[in-house]
Amino acid sequence: MRILVVEDERKVADFIRRGLEEEGYGVDVLPDGQDAGGQAAVVDYDAVVLDLMLPGRSGLQVLRDIRARKPRLPVLILSARDSHEDRVVGLDSGADDYMGKPFALAELSARLRALLRRGEPRETTLRLADLQMDTTRRVVTRAGRTIDLTQKEYALLEFLMRHSNRPVTRTLIVEHVWDIHFESISNVVEVHINALRNKIDKGFSPALIHTIRGVGYMLTDTTA
Repeated sequence: MRILVVEDERKVADFIRRGLEEEGYGVDVLPDGQDAGGQAAVVDYDAVVLDLMLPGRSGLQVLRDIRARKPRLPVLILSARDSHEDRVVGLDSGADDYMGKPFALAELSARLRALLRRGEPRETTLRLADLQMDTTRRVVTRAGRTIDLTQKEYALLEFLMRHSNRPVTRTLIVEHVWDIHFESISNVVEVHINALRNKIDKGFSPALIHTIRGVGYMLTDTTA
């Protein structure tokens, strides 16, 4: 899943990003509100963490921008403005949840999970042939055998499984599994694809990860 964090305090933004990435989320960070509403509208985010006191456009303005184009996108306000009046205004303006600063990362993560559960239904068990992913327990098995994956390998495999039997480009993988500042000339996608092949294809049949020449990759149990 991919989260947009709109936060102008760099230390706070980096703290949130690192914590959420350790839990397997893809995280994009924007330091002001100027382009946040537009980016949330055009990128397929699962949730937004939004500060209120932002340069460019205020958090409430960004929230209105988001609600005008994506009324069902979960938005969690995270702000030092933590009075009852601020919370009422934020929630009445369309936020799904409101947390004050300072905050505990574990609580932020738990609140995001709750919002995602309340959002549009998503499959919690993904299957292709004898490959299975339980996204609630974060367990992957093939032919009944548990497969240990790193956080990025898991995120990459989840993206491929949610788009199984469809070619996905390298750019699309980067946008959803890494962040908006990812260095595009890196071979990190190929490195992670090869690592996944060694874990979910080696010793099993049929091979599920296929390279689509000139396009990207596809997870399928049929011949690519």
